[in-house]
Amino acid sequence: MYLEHFGLTELPFGITPDTAYAFSSQSHQEALNTLLVALGGGEGFVKITGEVGTGKTLLCRRLLQALPKNTVSAYLPNPFMAPRTLMLAIAEELGLAVMPTTDDYYLLQRLNLALLEIARGGRNVVLCIDEAQAMPLETLEALRLLSNLETEKRKLLQIVLFGQPELDEKLVMPSVRQLLQRIAFHYRLQGISRKEITLYLTHRLRVAGYRYEGLFSGGSIRALYRASRGTPRLVNILAHKALLAAFGEGRHLVKARHVRKAAKDTEGARSPGWW
Repeated sequence: MYLEHFGLTELPFGITPDTAYAFSSQSHQEALNTLLVALGGGEGFVKITGEVGTGKTLLCRRLLQALPKNTVSAYLPNPFMAPRTLMLAIAEELGLAVMPTTDDYYLLQRLNLALLEIARGGRNVVLCIDEAQAMPLETLEALRLLSNLETEKRKLLQIVLFGQPELDEKLVMPSVRQLLQRIAFHYRLQGISRKEITLYLTHRLRVAGYRYEGLFSGGSIRALYRASRGTPRLVNILAHKALLAAFGEGRHLVKARHVRKAAKDTEGARSPGWW
C-alpha cells in the first residue's frame, strides 16, 4: 500500500466511522449542538436526517461520547425489528435480565420500573437509534408508546432518531403522525462545504501521521469537491483511490487527473470535469 510512500502511519481515508478522524464541519457541529441542547432541555424525541454518506453514524458516536457522565446511553444500530423485539433490545442495552418468553405487559412494566430506578438515581436515559428509516411503522408506534413513560416533571426515556430522508417520508404517514408531533428538535445534516474540504483533507492526513504540506494540489481538491458534492464518504473513497493512482505513478503529489481516474471508477461520483 502507499503508507510508506506518502509518509503515513495509517490509511487516512477509511469509510468506517472513527471518532479519532471526526472533523467538526459547520453542519456536524450545528447538529451536535442541537442534540445536546435538546437532550439537556429534557426533550423526549430528537431527529437527525441526512443523505447517505453524510456522517450520521459518526455524529451518533460523537454524541455518545459527549453525553454528561450522569447519562445512561443505549444504542441500536439496526432497528429493523418487530415492536416486541425492540423492547427486548432496549432492555438488553439497559442491562436488564429479561426472559425472551416474558409477555408484553410484564416486559413493559420491567422497563418502566428500571427507568424509574435510574431516574431516582439522578441519571437520564438516552436511546440512540441509527438507520431509523428502516423501522417498520408498527415499531415506530411502539417507540412512541414507550416514550409515554414519564414522571410528572420529566421523561424517563429520551430518544434520538438518526436516519436517511426516507425517515421524514415515513413520519408523515397517518399511522405515525402522533410521533411526528412529538419531535421538538430536528436537524438536516449537510455535507462538507467547498470552503471546508481543504481543512477536511488536511485534518485526516494529520491524524494519519502525514507531516508535510500540499499532498493534494489545488486542482485535485476542486475536482474532489465537484465529484463528491461534499459528501464525506465519497470524499474519502475518491481521495483514497486518487492516492493509489498517484502512488502507481510514483508521484508524491495528487493531481486532478488522479481524481478523475478515481471518479470514473466510483459509483455515485459525478464527473469532476477538466481543470
